Amino acid sequence: MKLRTGRGFTLEELKAAGIPKKPAPTIGIAVDNHRKNRSLEGLQANIQRLKTYKVKLVIFPRRARKFKDVGSAIDELATTTQVKGDYMPIIHSKPLVELVKDIEEMKAFKAYGKLRVERMNAR
Repeated sequence: MKLRTGRGFTLEELKAAGIPKKPAPTIGIAVDNHRKNRSLEGLQANIQRLKTYKVKLVIFPRRARKFKDVGSAIDELATTTQVKGDYMPIIHSKPLVELVKDIEEMKAFKAYGKLRVERMNAR
């Protein structure tokens, strides 16, 4: 299936990544209660995306003088810049396709006729 950005992450993905459900939207993570994980590979990929996001995330304090444990360190805050545009976009890998040159045998082969003969032989 083609990978696309959806409406949000499932509660199972958030739980596996160690992100609580309530503060997730406040740090920029969309949550979709109705979506279900259909494959283990998709679940693991989304958990990995959430963990990478969590590592790269820098939380600024609401008040400049009062720091809490959830916020980032002071020296880290001074060096960060705001990202504009898509953050962690899904990168599509191109499928490996071999190009084959047209051969005279391939041009001369009549697929429809061969299928009809094989069907007739099967009967």
